[in-house]
Amino acid sequence: MADFSPAAVSTPSAPGADDRWRQTHLGRLMGSALRRFDARVLQLMAHNVEVPLALSNLAARDQVTAAHVHITRHLALQGDRLTDLAQRAGMTKQAMANLVDQCEAWGLVTRQADPLDARARRVCFTPTGLAWLQAFRDAVAQAEAEFRAEVGQDVATVVAIGLEAYAGGDTGV
Repeated sequence: MADFSPAAVSTPSAPGADDRWRQTHLGRLMGSALRRFDARVLQLMAHNVEVPLALSNLAARDQVTAAHVHITRHLALQGDRLTDLAQRAGMTKQAMANLVDQCEAWGLVTRQADPLDARARRVCFTPTGLAWLQAFRDAVAQAEAEFRAEVGQDVATVVAIGLEAYAGGDTGV
């Protein structure tokens, strides 16, 4: 278990001081856990027989990345403008446009006229994209079950409650 006490994370005062904290601080652990979780989700999706074969092959060859999962996580079922999608995903509009271009080429999404604004376009799931979304949901459920099995139900519950509180908190920054 990592030591997060003030003494353990204090600034080193001399060369050669203990700097293990850089590998074990909470942010690093959360980032590592997220990368592991996303990799497992993509692995499960690559082997899901419900995922269209071309997409399964892309996932199996690591062509689909955690960045592409941003669209899966953030695109509303009724579609979104690119700027709204990028904002929810915490990405620039240009970076999201590149992901949408790739996902459109793969048949996951399409761009359609926005019924509320003739000048705007909406990014929407295709039927293939909705199948991908269901495979994502199934993979997330399995990865969460594996997490609970590995760390125990009580720890998994505390982690989920803690992350919900932290993610929803306002730090005033």
